[in-house]
Amino acid sequence: MNYGKVLWKLYKSKGNLKKSREQMKIFQEEKLRKMLRFAYEKSEYYHEAFEAAGITAKNIDKTPITAFPTMDKEKLFQNFDRLVTVRDLKQEELRRFDESEKPGREPYLGKYHVVHSSGSTGTPAYFLYDEQAWEDMLIGIIRGGLWDLTMMQSLGLLWQGLRIVYVAATDGRYGGAMAVGDGIDGVGAKQLHLDIKQPLTEWIRSLKKFKPNVVIGYPSAIKILAELQERGDITIKLKRVISCGEPLGVSQRQDLESILGTSIINFYGASESLALGVESNTADGMFLFDDMNYIEVVDGNMYLTCLYNKAQPLIRYHLTDQITLQEPKAKSRYPFTKSVGLLGRSEDLLWFEDEAGKPDFLHPLAIEGFCIEGLRDYQFKKTKKDAFVMSAETSSHADRQYIEAEMQRQMAGILAEKGLSYVDFQIKFVEEILPNPKTGKKQLIAV
Repeated sequence: MNYGKVLWKLYKSKGNLKKSREQMKIFQEEKLRKMLRFAYEKSEYYHEAFEAAGITAKNIDKTPITAFPTMDKEKLFQNFDRLVTVRDLKQEELRRFDESEKPGREPYLGKYHVVHSSGSTGTPAYFLYDEQAWEDMLIGIIRGGLWDLTMMQSLGLLWQGLRIVYVAATDGRYGGAMAVGDGIDGVGAKQLHLDIKQPLTEWIRSLKKFKPNVVIGYPSAIKILAELQERGDITIKLKRVISCGEPLGVSQRQDLESILGTSIINFYGASESLALGVESNTADGMFLFDDMNYIEVVDGNMYLTCLYNKAQPLIRYHLTDQITLQEPKAKSRYPFTKSVGLLGRSEDLLWFEDEAGKPDFLHPLAIEGFCIEGLRDYQFKKTKKDAFVMSAETSSHADRQYIEAEMQRQMAGILAEKGLSYVDFQIKFVEEILPNPKTGKKQLIAV
């Protein structure tokens, strides 16, 4: 999108914030019904799934959303080719594209944006956005980044000349890195990406040269920037800090805001829909983008229906985040549903020290991309200041000797790239790695 188009679409998007709660509900319901009907008419998978549930063209507009079948990552993986509405686009073709091309922001066939989300289960899953969906999503994240600002205030900030640093996992088709990069281009700002696998010395050198005035990234990565600032290793004067990718705790927010000298915008997104919600302060809480998504919580399970992505419709898609939904207060500044509770996944960092006492870290997401046949799951536990154990769960017929050799090879390469070759690690095979019973998510780092 060119700059003029971004500003016009941002202006229209900000207009939704002025709707009443009732107007927003009507607007959301209209978009929901359009997406349900589109999925029924254009997706072979959804057409069959809806009819199997007794939903047809005659009753689709009146059937309550809770009567529609649900979807999860496993079902998506199994039915990808029949679910997408792009003719002749196959999951295996995306896999070859992902494996053969150097990771970047270039769209597949010049018009489909492919987000790679393998999680910790090995086999990659792909989320597909066409150009229109990608543009709509970008406006959502730009609006979130400029949250609590009027259109004139937003223009004033943009015209000051932004220098934005993004600190996260940046070397793959991660949705956050791709969206942030394209969004920064859209508002005409300069950008620097710092990958969590880079040594801290490289971070310091790049930050001193770039002199950012906006930071976007994982809270755990922003915390490292704050510590560098506190120690005097860097000096950055920031206009805005945007946290994303992990939950942001209240105490952590206060600490970071105190050190960095500015308030933090907490952005919520997922590969399935990269623009889900935003929180500008803990008092107001997290607002979910009801004009872009329809979110339900049923029996403790969260379901997402994306209202803007027609290439790959996701209807009642199960997300493992655990939240509670609340109606906005009568005098709320925004007409959006509020969420309370855990949003996204939070993982600790693995910190190590060399013989000279020099510290550096290994971020869990730097190693989450392991994809080895037969490797079902894994988990880390730090055992010494310069050592950790990696527990591995495999399928019943897996070749553990091959898996161990491949894990040794890949991990050695990651540690070398990060400058942590002095760190010792061992691999231990276990029968099963269980998720955290409170969150439903596996902790990559065991305590």
